[in-house]
Amino acid sequence: MVWFQFIISAAIIVLVAIKLAEYGDAIALRTNFGGVFVGTLLLAGATSLPELLTTINSINQGVPDLAAGNLFGSNMFNMFMLAALDLMNRQKRILRQSALKHALSGSLATFLIGLSAFFILSNIDLKIGWVGLDSLTLIIVYIVAIWIIQSNNSISSPPSLPREEDLIGVPKLVNAILGFLIATGILVVVTPWLVESSAMIAEITGLGMSFVGTTLLAFVTSLPELVTTMTAVRLGASDLAIGNLFGSNMFNIFALGLSDLFFLDGRYLGSIDPSFVIIGLLGLIMTGMGLIGNLVRLERKIFFIEIDALLLILVYIGGLYFLYTQGINP
Repeated sequence: MVWFQFIISAAIIVLVAIKLAEYGDAIALRTNFGGVFVGTLLLAGATSLPELLTTINSINQGVPDLAAGNLFGSNMFNMFMLAALDLMNRQKRILRQSALKHALSGSLATFLIGLSAFFILSNIDLKIGWVGLDSLTLIIVYIVAIWIIQSNNSISSPPSLPREEDLIGVPKLVNAILGFLIATGILVVVTPWLVESSAMIAEITGLGMSFVGTTLLAFVTSLPELVTTMTAVRLGASDLAIGNLFGSNMFNIFALGLSDLFFLDGRYLGSIDPSFVIIGLLGLIMTGMGLIGNLVRLERKIFFIEIDALLLILVYIGGLYFLYTQGINP
């Protein structure tokens, strides 16, 4: 029964994530906001809902470390998916195709991750009400970052009316927004089933909530990003795909700060074990590598894979092995 719940909920999320990518691309075309902004904000926020819901659920169950491990682990997995884009497109360099457009979102994602690691280690015991000032700072910085991205996108790519041939088969704006909201609502309902079944499978197989269990949780909550990114690439919306991954890393840190609103036993960031910062720093390193890979003009392959993509994959696998050997069990 548990496996059935896992398979059915995963299948629903896959189908919903595909529709999210299609509707997100339609909104980008109809509003002239562009794939960078829609991918970084709208799509990234929707596909990162599983991480946010898992975080809130973990806090309610009294395991804040699990929530932090899931968010930081998802950042690592998102950059692993960035490398997977290279494997999916051997004919052209998607990561270079519109590199400058994503330099800003990648830099802001790196800054947010580094800021969250600083707050966890510095343990600044200041609060406004029951919410830590550090968490509020993360929320404010995320909002400012989104404003910067939109402002920069408007300046570098002034709105222009799409050509009629570009809108053939594209849903109308009202239909696209409505479909996006419905898909997001389904995601909110189904994600807890997926997380619950994943936790039960981990317990049944003897994995528990150790390193492997959290790896599974980080994977299943990142499933929408995985499917949405692959679908966006298939649709030719590379801006949407790359913006979704960098944007998801930004949203995960926003979710880390937002979680403090649901944590009533002091400051949330102050309750996280400092050893979890290692996971955050691995995500920081991989996000920086993804940003460098977007910008560097290196056109060399080892067999069929670009060097930067290969390094991302190796760091991800090596990072997981390091966490396992160090006994860091989120």
